[in-house]
Amino acid sequence: MHLIQKQLIDLIATNPNFGKLSLRSIAKEVGAEGKPQTAKYHLQELEKAGFIQMNLKEGIIKLVKKGTNISSKSPIFSIPVVGSANCGLPTIFAEQNIENFLKVSSSMLPKKKSGLFALIADGDSMNMCNINGKSIESGDFVLVDSEDRVYKDKDIVVAVVDGLATIKELHRDLKNNRIVLKALSTKKYLPIYLGEDDDFIINGKVVGIIKS
Repeated sequence: MHLIQKQLIDLIATNPNFGKLSLRSIAKEVGAEGKPQTAKYHLQELEKAGFIQMNLKEGIIKLVKKGTNISSKSPIFSIPVVGSANCGLPTIFAEQNIENFLKVSSSMLPKKKSGLFALIADGDSMNMCNINGKSIESGDFVLVDSEDRVYKDKDIVVAVVDGLATIKELHRDLKNNRIVLKALSTKKYLPIYLGEDDDFIINGKVVGIIKS
């Protein structure tokens, strides 16, 4: 992403009245004083990529929230892609910076669309799981509900272990006071055992797969 576009996203996020500014004022804010068309160009690029909603005539410039319509009349939803998650050993960092937006028809999404984000699966340790009849294969877009914090045994979750992301089936081992993350694969993978003193969080529940 261009540096000016990153600056624009930061400014939009912190200024609720950003859309009321003139293009000349916006250009000055991003170090392009006297170049309003430069500001307009980069705003249009952010809009094309699905990062913002914009209506300059009405003074509206705002960030697209997780799992929201691109426009009020559109059946297409814009889902933020926040990086990759390993489906083998947890060896890829779970970046929380939005890399892009996945534009998906509402008919392909769960009924609850708020709080959704997407990860790109990397690995084959979940190629035997079943999410609405689909398995997770390397390169697939994995839809995650970040707001669902009620986890049951055998839920497919995104876990961040020591700062690294992985997608696994969750099990609670109450006898030993630990969580076990299991692979569901045609290959053999050892479980990941997590105790209360370990550095991990569950980032959300997998609710859908968009095949690559």
